Amino acid sequence: MKSLLRSGLALAAAVSLSAGLFAAGVSTGNGQGNGYGGGSSYGHGDDGKGNGRGDDRGRGNGDRKDDKVVDTIYQDNVKDYGVCRGTDPVCYHEWGNGWSEGEAKRIFVWSRTAGPRHAHLGTPLAPGLNPPLNADNVAQAAIIAWAAERGIQVDYTEDLTRFSNLNNYQAVVFLGSNRDTLDDTAQTNLLQYVRRGGGFVGVHNAFGAEYHWDWYEGLLGGANFYDHAPNRAGTVETVNDDDVSTAFMPKTWAFTDEWYNLEPYPSYVNVLLEVDKATSLNGRATGHPGHGEHHPVSWCHYYDGGKAFLTTLGHDVALYTDAPLAGEDLFKQHLMSGIESAMGITPFCEV
Repeated sequence: MKSLLRSGLALAAAVSLSAGLFAAGVSTGNGQGNGYGGGSSYGHGDDGKGNGRGDDRGRGNGDRKDDKVVDTIYQDNVKDYGVCRGTDPVCYHEWGNGWSEGEAKRIFVWSRTAGPRHAHLGTPLAPGLNPPLNADNVAQAAIIAWAAERGIQVDYTEDLTRFSNLNNYQAVVFLGSNRDTLDDTAQTNLLQYVRRGGGFVGVHNAFGAEYHWDWYEGLLGGANFYDHAPNRAGTVETVNDDDVSTAFMPKTWAFTDEWYNLEPYPSYVNVLLEVDKATSLNGRATGHPGHGEHHPVSWCHYYDGGKAFLTTLGHDVALYTDAPLAGEDLFKQHLMSGIESAMGITPFCEV
């Protein structure tokens, strides 16, 4: 039996969290599948089967296609965020916040920054809801256009006074928002929205936001930004092609990004995409040693009543413009399909 957690040289087979609500376990036998990192859906089974759910109870469903074995999550402990989280829909609150047939499709896009601002976000937006966009606000403009193609209305802002009435939307999208941009009231609004069954989508530098708020780190999958190598071309591997956000993808595809290193490492999540280990520049003198065999870049999970779709991809300005970039169409489909699943339009986080 493979251990799930590494603590120094000692390996632990299980970790209990939240008074027994969560256990990082292994299910074995006849391709039943291993989970790792509190049930993230990497694992292995006989005959290529059983790369299983490995959910918060250590169960595996034996349906995964890959044959990857993961025996470490690159951290000593999985943090307890005090909420129900994982790949099991039991953690979801069906309280009417998802999309229903005949209802308008609406998302709220938040791109406020309090630290280094990515070029794709452009000039900071004027106050108010849906202010005029500048020519360099290419990411915001792209999301609006891509959403319109799918019949989705977008409200966008960087005005903290407008971070409210979130229940009017089926998903809240943090588009490159970084550092501490939410005050106590806004944090409460987001928390209550998610607990009501709302959808959350975090894109790229959303992993550099709200560093001092543990609940938000848990919303990201128990993961956070540590550092990254220079923007460079690489290879993305489709780990789970059962999800709506990946079903159309080839097994491997070319893409260019910053390839975020993460600390903590995601746990209790369904990993969708990872970057090939040869792509990342690891072992830099002042940087993260890298994630070894498995370096996730997109995943999803249920969290504290809501749904969360996360991707560290999305750095390059060319993704949001007419400039050609390898993999740009796959990224667009991946992101928008993930948004739709978080909204409740399509099945969410299939494993």
